[in-house]
Amino acid sequence: MLSRLTRPRAVAVCALPVVALLATAAFAPLPFSLTQPGMTADVLGENKGDPVITISGAPTRDTTGQLRMTTIEATNPDTRIRLGDVLDAWFATDQAIMPRDAVYPSGQSVKEIEKHNTEQMRESQDAATEAALNYLDLSGKDIKVTLKLADVGGPSAGLLFTLGIIDKLNGDGSGSDLTGGRTIAGTGTIDAAGEVGAVGGVALKTQAARRDGATVFLVPKDECSDAKSELPKGLRLIPVTTLKGAVNALTALESGKGSVPSC
Repeated sequence: MLSRLTRPRAVAVCALPVVALLATAAFAPLPFSLTQPGMTADVLGENKGDPVITISGAPTRDTTGQLRMTTIEATNPDTRIRLGDVLDAWFATDQAIMPRDAVYPSGQSVKEIEKHNTEQMRESQDAATEAALNYLDLSGKDIKVTLKLADVGGPSAGLLFTLGIIDKLNGDGSGSDLTGGRTIAGTGTIDAAGEVGAVGGVALKTQAARRDGATVFLVPKDECSDAKSELPKGLRLIPVTTLKGAVNALTALESGKGSVPSC
């Protein structure tokens, strides 16, 4: 036998599962990481007392200006992110929510993730060195490049490492600095052939760059829209797809001759 519920009671009964779901979501851990602008480091200078780039087997130049690689900071892989954290970050301009698997490889322990990131950094440094020497037509048999950057993992500093090596060895090729004395920041992976690849968190990295004095930011071209989404005032975006394109853009910016691409 069926009985008919009054409208208020029906609404109340239907609302109970929704309330239960919201309560569960509020306290259940979610598969996200909270991210924010991280540290930056001038690859032409020192980091924690050690030169970032050390070159032997070839004469190097004294440089002016800065080439700052950028990072994001993320919550630890085992941090429990809840709905309240997500909602807070959603309305913040200096925080972002990213899928945990986009920040950390899934199914790995903290130690395994740290090992993975360290390996990615080592591979990125090797590719950056090879790309720079290839670009300058120099032999890796005669020139040794050591890159050292404490407490940073992943491959996204590759482009800035490469530009730093080129600036120290050759500058703009005409006796001037690639930076033109500016503070230039950026991000992007690189391979030995000089192809620049996309990375994550560029909107946060632009904020870190401007905070630390950069006026120009090199961004992988495919990520222009992300970089523009929270672009700080006073920061100029230059999209790049190759090492050659990045060098040409910086040379044009420094000399005032030629075109400088924009997002």
